[in-house]
Amino acid sequence: MATYVLVGGAWLGGWAWREVTDRLRKLGHDVYPLSLTGLGERVHLTSPEVNLETHIADIVSLLESEDLHDVILVGHSYAGLPITGAGDRAADRLSKLVYVDTSPVPDGTALIDLYPPPVREMVERNVNEQGDRWRFPLPIRDQLENVMGASLDGVSDAQWSLLQARASAQPFASFRQPLALTRPAFAEPLTKLGILCSFSVAMIQEWIAAGHPRGLLLSGPEWQLIDLPTGHWPMFSRPADLAALLDEAGR
Repeated sequence: MATYVLVGGAWLGGWAWREVTDRLRKLGHDVYPLSLTGLGERVHLTSPEVNLETHIADIVSLLESEDLHDVILVGHSYAGLPITGAGDRAADRLSKLVYVDTSPVPDGTALIDLYPPPVREMVERNVNEQGDRWRFPLPIRDQLENVMGASLDGVSDAQWSLLQARASAQPFASFRQPLALTRPAFAEPLTKLGILCSFSVAMIQEWIAAGHPRGLLLSGPEWQLIDLPTGHWPMFSRPADLAALLDEAGR
């Protein structure tokens, strides 16, 4: 059986993985759904100083405090950055990185740098007007889907209501701080799995063929890419299928 650490994207705590966690545990796996600082049950720890390095340290601290080894580290959306950082700092404790509808970013890149100007303008306006200039509250549905491109396909009205009720404002320094990697470029890469939901394997293959930077970050012998067609939130829209893919990744 395998050991999993599950890290949700922006606004999400460990609660978001409940259906996936229950299924994996019934299959005999050890599962640690992690709430990053400022999110979920750790929302009381939020502050303007909580940043990407804080979230990388959250993951590494869990691995060390629980003395976990051969871990399958799973990150959704924003969490693609902190799991990449944790893979850099604690590679000896990990067996695989799993990117759920997300991808690695280049060293020195902040999440906000990846947004096209209209998206960045909307995000920063929301932070300034609704988040005291340091918090990013969950956007309204139209902004989330039609501006940020975070499709809610497959998410029921009840699940959307739950997401709205339980979402925590994202400490915005986590979006602004660039990823800083420390391992040398020639270090042996970890095995990686991309579970693609709102974009497809075919799309990534086209990007790789065209030399698109995002595609190249998802290429190489250490990578396996799998389609799971749904919206951006498969832990809500297709939890059984997501759990089955994670189970397979651990066998």
